[in-house]
Parts: sequence; structure tokens; C-alpha cells
Amino acid sequence: MRRNIQSELRQHLDSNERLLWTGQPKKGILFRTADIFLIPFSVLWCGFAIFWMIMASQAGLFALFGIPFVIIGLIFVFGRFIIDAKQRENTFYGVTEDRIIIKSGVFSKSLKSLSIKNLSDIEYNEKNDGSGTISVGPKNPMMIWGNGMSWWPGMKSNTQLDSIFDVRKVYNQIIEIQNQKG
Repeated sequence: MRRNIQSELRQHLDSNERLLWTGQPKKGILFRTADIFLIPFSVLWCGFAIFWMIMASQAGLFALFGIPFVIIGLIFVFGRFIIDAKQRENTFYGVTEDRIIIKSGVFSKSLKSLSIKNLSDIEYNEKNDGSGTISVGPKNPMMIWGNGMSWWPGMKSNTQLDSIFDVRKVYNQIIEIQNQKG
């Protein structure tokens, strides 16, 4: 597994760079804080859309108008977990002496490179099992409830190393590199 992550990132390294740490987000379905709001909302949305379609079809109204709302409801109820899991499965993180590398994407790959010496507002959240998320840069206050929804159009959160193992160790490593560069 570790060799696979390194091979995904090695092609993006400069000739004098070496990977100090590599990782991936947790696999599978994850429930996030935002789900406290999103799960009931999505069930209500989808339930109302299905109810509306049934009532519209019985009344002889154009029920096809409700299909997009049912599809959006199903994505919110089930699909968002699948999309999020697939996105995390295809995300790779790396830390070198100079930068943090984030490679991600399901249908097309994107690469983000962050200079460690220029990073600001670095923080981490740790769970009881030692996993967690490192956030870099100022937080968007509008994304408090949108965590895990970055796949939805227009929902870009701040840059983060999401759901990684040994989050405190990785955070300390980044801070140590930053202090050496300072």
C-alpha cells in the first residue's frame, strides 16, 4: 500500500526532493459532523420529492418535472457517501522538505502543491483513534456544514489533509519543517 502511494507521488517530485511522509484518507463510508444536519434534510427532501411525484402523477399533472428533485434527493441520501468515498480512495498526500503535495480526482487528476514555508493558519483536529484532519489556510465560515461536500459544484472547502492516520505526528512534522525553514 505504502509503495503505491509513493509511486503515485514520485513522478511529481523535483529531482532533489524526497518524500518524508505519504498517506491517504481513511477508506469507506465516513460520517462527518455535517451529517447531523444533512441526513435529516436529505431524507425530508427526497421524501417530499417522491411524495410530490406520486401526487402529481395521480392528479394527472406533469410528474416528470419532479424527477430532477428525486435524483438530487437520492444523491443527498446515498450518493454523497459513495462519491466522497471514491474521492478519498483516489486522493494521495505527501510531505517533502519543501512542500505538501495533494493528488486527487476520480475522472481527472488534479495536483496541489503547497510551499511549507508559506503556510499559514495550520490546525488539526484529532479523534480518539489518532486519526484526523489537518487544515491549511483561513477557514471559510460558510463551509462549517459543508465538510465532506467538496464534490458538490461550488462547495470548495479550505485545503486539508482529510481523515489521515497519526494526524498529530504529521502535523508536528510539518511544523518542524516550517520552523527549520523559518
